[in-house]
Amino acid sequence: MAGGENTGTAPGIGIVWRGDRTARDTATGESSRFKAIFAALADAGFAPAPAVYDESFADALRAQLRGAAAVLVFVDPLSDGARRYALDTLLRDVAAAGVLVSAHPDVIAKMGVKAVLHATRDLGWGADTHVYRTPEEFTAAFWGRLAAGPRVIKQNRGNGGQGVWKVTALTTGAVEVLPARTDLEAPRVVGLDAFFAERAADFAAADGLVDQPFQPRLLEGMVRCYLSGDRVAGFGHQMVTALGPPGAGPAPPRRYSGPDDARFQRLRAAMEQDWTPGMMRRLDIAASDLPVIWDADFLLGPKDAMGEDSYVLCEINCSSVFPIPAEAPAAMARTLRARLAQPRGV
Repeated sequence: MAGGENTGTAPGIGIVWRGDRTARDTATGESSRFKAIFAALADAGFAPAPAVYDESFADALRAQLRGAAAVLVFVDPLSDGARRYALDTLLRDVAAAGVLVSAHPDVIAKMGVKAVLHATRDLGWGADTHVYRTPEEFTAAFWGRLAAGPRVIKQNRGNGGQGVWKVTALTTGAVEVLPARTDLEAPRVVGLDAFFAERAADFAAADGLVDQPFQPRLLEGMVRCYLSGDRVAGFGHQMVTALGPPGAGPAPPRRYSGPDDARFQRLRAAMEQDWTPGMMRRLDIAASDLPVIWDADFLLGPKDAMGEDSYVLCEINCSSVFPIPAEAPAAMARTLRARLAQPRGV
């Protein structure tokens, strides 16, 4: 079957990921890392097909996807130095032709960037978060905020720990900078002016910076809450070593579980009943426009008066959410079935 074209009456679903021409010519659902998603969609009566993307054959992909009923996209915002701006333009064109695109680039621009941490900071999952749109804003305000304790700064657009640093003020007036990408590198000591000069490039390349207070319970682990639409589809739990003490070693693999995992039912209730609806209102996102698969990463915050954990949102991912819990592909198929059966925007 060619790409997202329909076979018989089965709605065609294009599954998009980045690759070269050889990958596009040889890709199959069964041989891909997304084989569980392909299987769940096929079991639900869809006709899923690989739709491998690269800028060099964008026109072929556009033609393929315009024949689909829906498109599911798994392309990082930053991969080996390549941004996905050209792909986003292509996807907007495909969506304008009536194809359901998830996640739509306009939705990613609202909830899949670090600025969402500032826009939703008062929903109950937030912290003392700030966004900087210009180098001048950052230079004027950041040092004063750093005086209260270490901060974590994040490029507005990025993934996989790229563009994330823990910054600590030193009594000398310099800063200690630890990148999140490695557990082998010792923190660097950088003069304040040099540090601000380094970060100036982030405002053009990554659309600004966001900063949050460093969470002292970082090494107790991170909980990744997976959702399909507005329903929790599972969890991932992983110990965190990025931004931890030097020499902490690599983080162990993330362990996945279904939506009924007893450890995370308070988090599930908050996400489904309060935080996701609150985010939708704040960002003006319709339920039908929420990604078919997305996740929210939480670190443990201070315990409340009853000794219960609080959760601090540190990122929302919706550009390329994979791997996922075993229960998530079936949830995605159910969401997609409901979306295609209803008028858009409901």
